[in-house]
Amino acid sequence: MSDFVGTIVVQASPAAVFACWADAAGWARWDPDVKAASMDGPFATGTTGRISPREGPTMAIRLTRVEPGHAFDAEARLPLCTMRFEHWLEPRGPETLVTHRVVFEGPLAFLFRRIIGAQLVRGIPGTMAGLKRAVEGAPPAPLPGA
Repeated sequence: MSDFVGTIVVQASPAAVFACWADAAGWARWDPDVKAASMDGPFATGTTGRISPREGPTMAIRLTRVEPGHAFDAEARLPLCTMRFEHWLEPRGPETLVTHRVVFEGPLAFLFRRIIGAQLVRGIPGTMAGLKRAVEGAPPAPLPGA
């Protein structure tokens, strides 16, 4: 398995979904795998920031592509590996199809896929469901262990 992918249909416009993505400080409110996130500047290509997962160390991230209302990608550097988070939106009338993919690249990609892969397989559905609730205005689900 080289990529980890999740999709969900949201009853909202791409602009509404993108607004939720662009609020990095708010990611922890809807993503059960994120403890905290921040950006060092505007939500734009080239901006750096940090993300602290609920399990694992805080990582530096860099936005490598930001297309407002359509998509954004971020990457984190691991030893001899890059972990890329890709997000894109497809409008479908009053709904939006949201896709989130995680890709590992580099000489140690196989190792990080094995180490982090199971967590991604478990976590992506919760992340997608949390985004859907946040965008559609539903109350957040309780955090694990809360």
